[in-house]
Amino acid sequence: MTPRLKARRLRSFALAAGIICSISTAATYGSLAADQTSVADENRDFMPGADRSSMRPPATFFSINAVLAKLDGQRARGADSVRLASLNPSPNVATDAPPLAPVAPQVGSEPFGLFTFRAPEGLLWRKWRGIEAAMVRERAVLEQCRTDAAACPSNAAQFLRLINTVKSKAGRTRLEEANRAVNMAIRYVNDYAQHGEADRWTAPLGTFATARGDCEDYAIAKYMALTEAGISRDELQIVLVRDRAVRQDHAVLAARHDGGWLLLDNRFSQLIEDSDASSFMPLFAINHDGVHLFAAPYARRMLTDEQSLAAPAASIEAEASVWTGLDSHIVILSEAAGLFLPL
Repeated sequence: MTPRLKARRLRSFALAAGIICSISTAATYGSLAADQTSVADENRDFMPGADRSSMRPPATFFSINAVLAKLDGQRARGADSVRLASLNPSPNVATDAPPLAPVAPQVGSEPFGLFTFRAPEGLLWRKWRGIEAAMVRERAVLEQCRTDAAACPSNAAQFLRLINTVKSKAGRTRLEEANRAVNMAIRYVNDYAQHGEADRWTAPLGTFATARGDCEDYAIAKYMALTEAGISRDELQIVLVRDRAVRQDHAVLAARHDGGWLLLDNRFSQLIEDSDASSFMPLFAINHDGVHLFAAPYARRMLTDEQSLAAPAASIEAEASVWTGLDSHIVILSEAAGLFLPL
């Protein structure tokens, strides 16, 4: 082969190789460009404000009020209806809010719209237990009088007649009869004059035997007469108060009637609404459950049964008045006594 022919072949190979390299380079560049475009499109999905309207629907913006309005419209509540969040969610609704503490009522169910708490053991408890024991004995005497009137003592016969008269009445008239009859049967005499001591409580038959007594004796006689006449002991309370109008300790019988309390006072023939006795400072309430202290409804949290039965132990910010049964003065105990502050 001549040298000229060899040179021509070499030039042909070189030309072919160059063409092949050019084609390969162009293909690689096109592939890379396509990949970059795909990546850019994918990244655009995560870019705020990217325009993808041609590939997906536009974003929808709404407010909670618009949603509620739409639901109200579907439920025929009207366009201008108002819905408020519930302050007391249904028990079926899950919530992480702490339960609300029960709130004490602003008005108590005891006389004068107050609450009562078991009083600590003391003189009043001893006096009342003595009266309860005496009334048990006197009920036995009354029962004998019912079966054998000829052997009935005169004072027991008088008291039994009073009970029968009271029992023949009903409602408020029964209370009025008990108040009037006992007030007329007993003449007021203080304990110093009758017994030579500051304060003595006497059971009804003992009081009717002498036809004399003080305010506690009137209240005790009315309490027993009404219970014997059929009124529940739960509806009656002997109430010890401080009468600020005359600056004296006083005792009356309180009877529940038509959701309120009526006071049977030895100084008045008419019954008194507890709300009208504005001069009374309530101190103690006494009935078959024992001796209780009055307290104002200052507590915002309801007491449990165990707390209400326990002896009062709350500290007080002022001195507390304590019943003495005396007409001329009232004893003052300091806050160390641990009593609730009466009104």
